[in-house]
Amino acid sequence: MEAPPGFTQDFKEKEVCRLKKSLYGLKQSPRAWFGRFTLAMRKYGYKQSNSDHTLFLKRRNGLITCLIIYVDDMIITGNDKGEMEQLRQNLFAEFEMKDLGRLKYFLGIDVLRSKQGIFICQKKYILDLLAETGMMDCKPIETPMMTNHKLHMEIKAKLADKERYQRLVGKLIYLSHTRPDIAYVVGVVSQFMHEPQAAHMEAVIRIIRYLKGTSNHGVLYKSNGNLEIQAYTDADWAGDKGNRRSTSGYFTLVGGNLVTWRSKKQKVVALSSAEAEFRGIARGLAEILWINKLLTELGLPPKGTSRMMCDNKAAIQISENPVQHDRTKHVEIDRHFIKEKLEAGIIELPFVQSEDQLADILTKAVNGRIFNHCLGKLSFGDPTTQLEGEC
Repeated sequence: MEAPPGFTQDFKEKEVCRLKKSLYGLKQSPRAWFGRFTLAMRKYGYKQSNSDHTLFLKRRNGLITCLIIYVDDMIITGNDKGEMEQLRQNLFAEFEMKDLGRLKYFLGIDVLRSKQGIFICQKKYILDLLAETGMMDCKPIETPMMTNHKLHMEIKAKLADKERYQRLVGKLIYLSHTRPDIAYVVGVVSQFMHEPQAAHMEAVIRIIRYLKGTSNHGVLYKSNGNLEIQAYTDADWAGDKGNRRSTSGYFTLVGGNLVTWRSKKQKVVALSSAEAEFRGIARGLAEILWINKLLTELGLPPKGTSRMMCDNKAAIQISENPVQHDRTKHVEIDRHFIKEKLEAGIIELPFVQSEDQLADILTKAVNGRIFNHCLGKLSFGDPTTQLEGEC
């Protein structure tokens, strides 16, 4: 690199600087930084998690300390106060950094604490998005997308601003980290990033209008005295009007708290509704196994069988029946994968009707377990009584 201003008089002709720190401006900068940080954490006696490589764990005298890092922002937690203080001192000596105290704001996520539990939301992120799009004074809307939408690539349709569309959808994808209610609709609009049309842009604007009226929504985490793992899976058969692929989704709860959720269009066309549900069960099962592994590494191994709710009897029967069916040849690997975990007692597949499943989800929402209005209006009162009137 060339010598910076003020040092040129000490350099001879054709002499340059040799760069020793590869932190900024290079493609391998993140890899170099994370490798350097990992070596430091191992030197302090921390073990890198196999479930999440950005998570570092250390056990001492029956206590545990956890550190999770995203680029150069990190969170330290645990029940070993002495080790946490020692880790801070080690990091200060090794790197140039500062302690911001108790976690309040992290990567655009607000963290609020009350007697009910810990509430996370992205209100500031939503307000910044509304200001950027000039929609601070827009009229809110009650739903993020029309029921039975028919979004697809139309022939010779009017095109939208591609750059603006990609920027808005990218922000919505990050926003869905604390907003499971928009996970499906964001997954739909993100399918048209390569060539957005006017109808797709209108769908994105509708999502932003929905966020205008629900900027205080987020996820509440509370202690319910158990770590029981539950999962709900569902799929729509041939829901995509363009290529007739199905969309499957799931969300998982640990101890009654919502921890992961996903909505994703399947890679192949399902020949029946049972097949679409079956593929959704396989993806939900993979998520349960990952959560089991992560809890085990944290020293909290699951004690019982995880329950995965499904509303399709045919998919459950295929999973439990050991007889080879001709109609399941193309999903044979998924079938054996699910059957193996059923026989091992890792999961069970109770049948739940769609209406009962929805009622159960709404009950948990009203009780403040999944969604809640934050920042004064509802989150710090009794959510059950206060939400009854609004519902």
